Amino acid sequence: MNPQEAANTALSTPTLLIICAAAIAVLLTLIIRIKLHPFFALVLVSIGTAIATGIDVSSLMDTLIGGFGKTLGNVALLIGFGAVLGRIVATSGGARVLSDTLIRACGRDRAPFGLSVAALLFCFPIFLDAAYVVMLPIIYAVARELKSSILLFGLPVGGAGLVMHALMPPHPGPVAAAVFLHADIGQVLFVGLLVGLPTWYVMGYRLSVFLANRTPYQRVPDMLGDAHTDDAEPPAFSTVLLVLLLPLLLIFMNTGLSTLISSGTLPEDNPLLDVLMLIGETPMALLISTLVAMWLLVLKRAQNGGMNAINDIVENAMAPVCSIILITGAGGMFGTVLTQSGIGTALAGSLNEIGMPLIVAGYVIASVIRIAQGSATVAGTTAAGIMAPAVLAAPELAGLPAACIVTAIVAGAIGYSHVNDSGFWLVGRFLGVSTRTMLTTWSVVSVGISLMAFGLAWLLFAFIA
Repeated sequence: MNPQEAANTALSTPTLLIICAAAIAVLLTLIIRIKLHPFFALVLVSIGTAIATGIDVSSLMDTLIGGFGKTLGNVALLIGFGAVLGRIVATSGGARVLSDTLIRACGRDRAPFGLSVAALLFCFPIFLDAAYVVMLPIIYAVARELKSSILLFGLPVGGAGLVMHALMPPHPGPVAAAVFLHADIGQVLFVGLLVGLPTWYVMGYRLSVFLANRTPYQRVPDMLGDAHTDDAEPPAFSTVLLVLLLPLLLIFMNTGLSTLISSGTLPEDNPLLDVLMLIGETPMALLISTLVAMWLLVLKRAQNGGMNAINDIVENAMAPVCSIILITGAGGMFGTVLTQSGIGTALAGSLNEIGMPLIVAGYVIASVIRIAQGSATVAGTTAAGIMAPAVLAAPELAGLPAACIVTAIVAGAIGYSHVNDSGFWLVGRFLGVSTRTMLTTWSVVSVGISLMAFGLAWLLFAFIA
């Protein structure tokens, strides 16, 4: 019997819910009131929750390390390569070039809007965490140039990333949910755009700016370098843009090739396609882009220093993000413990038996699983799997109605971001803000995006079903 089965047979759903609520309360108390470092707080609460939910002591370390390692396997390379890429762009003067160009194009008052629009494009084919790390030097540079709170730019970028990550194929949540419900990917993308663009503008951008302006000033953290620090002339705008768009293009190439292969348009066993898809994997794309940045922005331009300058940049970039990597991994550990405990499954099963409308049930189940265990992808795929039998049993829901249900499910899966979400910690650490501030800004934005996206999907569903 695995740990999840053991927990489910030993504890009732109300007991699991109480344990989950208590764990989150203890975690917030440790971090906010006692001011224990989030890494240690997350590890301690993960251990306590695992024991309380009946995960066997003999498998406890495997559960903890498994959740920690799986999360780091997904984000450590992204954070490491992205931090070095960001510091190169910052210290070479590239971030300043980009910020000046953006401010001239959008105006000083519209700079948050310009950054949020850029994030929509960056986050279309790649994950929120990867795109956020790549955009950090621009966020920092614009905030410094305008002497504004980092939240005024960091939150609108995050809001755009949440919308794209949640609603748009080729991100794994909507793709997996579409597969479960036999929805057409093109129709899911169409509904996602109809729902996502107004949701981004109102909740991802407007609400973010409103919350940032109502929050006390947050200084720009000294993490990627704060100024142009070499003696060469700043790089050309086109060079910096190439460096930042290169990972986007490589990853988008991977996505396109994968789609063509899965549809049968391209052959599966082709060495050239395999190589192209390899260099388009997100970690590989960031590695290649970082190496290109080293050459174009440092080695080719530096008047002295050479590889010593490169090594200094790498050392200075790695040190600040080690804490972020550990905290992100610990957040994944906590989410895995909550998943292994059976909390999400038990609650979802109870909600499914209530008999509410299918589109509402899909949203609620995804939201509950998201709140319980943190992962948006797990919440979306699990909720879609639970809803699939009912949706497939209703032929009238085929086509656009199914796409609307998919959108409602992933809207629930992306909302309610809090302390068991590794993305919550990644964004908070990079913005250099407290857990309390993240709960009153980032978490509120995620809830707003979730509710509005669901409301629009439900409205469209009611109109066409």
